Amino acid sequence: DEFISSPPRKTVRFGGTLTEILLKYEKGDTTDFELLKHQLSDPDIKDAQIINWLHEFRASVAYLTKELEQLVNILLKLPWLRRSREVVEEYLGFLGNLVSAQTVHLRPCLRMIVSQFVPPRITIREDDVDISDSDDDDENISENFDTCHRALQTVARYVPSTPQFLMPILVEFFPFINKSERTLECYVHNLLRVTVYLPTLRLQILELIIEKLLKLDVSTPQQDIEDAEEAANNCASEEKSTEEGLFDMEEDEDRKGNKVVSPSIERMAHPLAERLDILMTILFSYIKDVCHVDGKLDISHTKDLYRDLVSVFDKLILPTHASCHVQYFMFYICSFKLGLAEAFLDHLWKKLQDPNNPSVIRQTAGSYIGSFLARAKFIPIVTVKACLDLLVNWLHKYIDNQDTGANAYCDVALHGPFYSTCQAVFYTLIFRHKQLLDGNLRKGLSYLQSLNFERIVMCQLNPLKICIPSVVNLFAAITRKYQLVFCYTIIERNNRQFIPVVRSSTGGDLVQTCTNPLDSFFPFDPYILKRSKKTIDPMYQFWEELSAEDLENMKKPIKKGTSEDEDDDFLKGETPQNDGVVEIAPNSYESNARSPVSSIGSPADCYVPYPL
Repeated sequence: DEFISSPPRKTVRFGGTLTEILLKYEKGDTTDFELLKHQLSDPDIKDAQIINWLHEFRASVAYLTKELEQLVNILLKLPWLRRSREVVEEYLGFLGNLVSAQTVHLRPCLRMIVSQFVPPRITIREDDVDISDSDDDDENISENFDTCHRALQTVARYVPSTPQFLMPILVEFFPFINKSERTLECYVHNLLRVTVYLPTLRLQILELIIEKLLKLDVSTPQQDIEDAEEAANNCASEEKSTEEGLFDMEEDEDRKGNKVVSPSIERMAHPLAERLDILMTILFSYIKDVCHVDGKLDISHTKDLYRDLVSVFDKLILPTHASCHVQYFMFYICSFKLGLAEAFLDHLWKKLQDPNNPSVIRQTAGSYIGSFLARAKFIPIVTVKACLDLLVNWLHKYIDNQDTGANAYCDVALHGPFYSTCQAVFYTLIFRHKQLLDGNLRKGLSYLQSLNFERIVMCQLNPLKICIPSVVNLFAAITRKYQLVFCYTIIERNNRQFIPVVRSSTGGDLVQTCTNPLDSFFPFDPYILKRSKKTIDPMYQFWEELSAEDLENMKKPIKKGTSEDEDDDFLKGETPQNDGVVEIAPNSYESNARSPVSSIGSPADCYVPYPL
């Protein structure tokens, strides 16, 4: 009964076997060949038909030369992924046979596989107009991706040169940044999976991904993201108040006490920031998975990945001005082991002091050193002191070489790396001074005095005139409090010498004072992407608001001859519990022009009044 009720397999030969059809085609008889192409292109083709044809094609791959490229392309378009397991296995076998016998078809095979790295699109048309175009939420999409990677591994096993042909195709198929979040997410995830079984491509794939992330990052300035979030919050508040006015009724008893968290809370209001957030989360997860085996840090894997990431950092991140988030992949991998953080600092230090590097690269390296030392909780104070020693000694040597020369005057173009290093030192001191003084105030002060800030501040190059005002003012307040150097006379003189800059705009001429002649930025300013910031926040040093009492204390210098008991009282009153958090952060973007609510974690400047 079962035999009788089961339909026979549909097999149409069109005059003979596949081999006979191909031989006829070579002799000029194309009738059966055209029928064959028509059947293979049939959208309603059955699994049994596909299996039969693939079985014959596997035995006849020797005939599938360059001249039959059109037929091969039809075979590569077969809907094999969403078919039965038998079809998938037969197709994988066919791919292996094809590329091993006819490497001329390697590129089309790779293009077919890579094209499956994104979810298929579902287009609904009505009267020749696309009314819907969305990702296919196929439950088997993860399984389909697994099969694609099996196919790619099969091809790579038969053709060892696969990586060099694959990389240009991966670049070509990378979705545009305005594609859906799901499309970008799937493609980047699949690219990173390729690095697992084709490790020779890892550096190039990381470069490709980080280059695309950078384009997203620089297209979404931090201010735009914050403005979008503020607008979204205001809109949500208005809607909520409207709803409460319309439906002012008691909630159901069973819903009381249950807080429903909306998925939109996790989403970024800015569409490009949302894409960047998702992709940064994937990159962080990849770094963690590569570096950890069974939950434990694998030193060998971590070092190899670190080298690749530093290479990408040098090539893409360092020359890019004012990116906000992408550079945090270095911050994250350095948090795994102190040796990596020290290696990164040493790498930046070499960039900074090498006169053969372009000035802009040296300046950026200085910005990274200062921001990294200030913001990374995992860097101990011993390492901070070692870095300060290196930086300050270099500054003193620079002053020795310049103070008596023809160029011993304030000029950003001539001394950019010097000013950048000064700012890195000032910024680090602002963040870390409490830790430097913790435990033994007298010993800490002795160390800070040994750095001889007075010589740096008073030199002819006048760094206080060039550094960002918010950094200068907080540095001046702290160094005055601990009687390290008195900066206010120089600051006031510099303020009198500032030349207003006239800028023409649609609203008329605008007179501004240039507050950032160094055009510097702090690369590790607060990270504001909602999902991926959960990875960064536990290891990140935030600022807190400066109270009026603290502001008043800033004006009062420490008295000389303080006893040890008084030292302890001072430390108890001044040193916070959270690893030396300071209360106010200088911000790197147009410091004087920003409002106190314009930056998360980095309030606007606070100018400590000059003592009379």
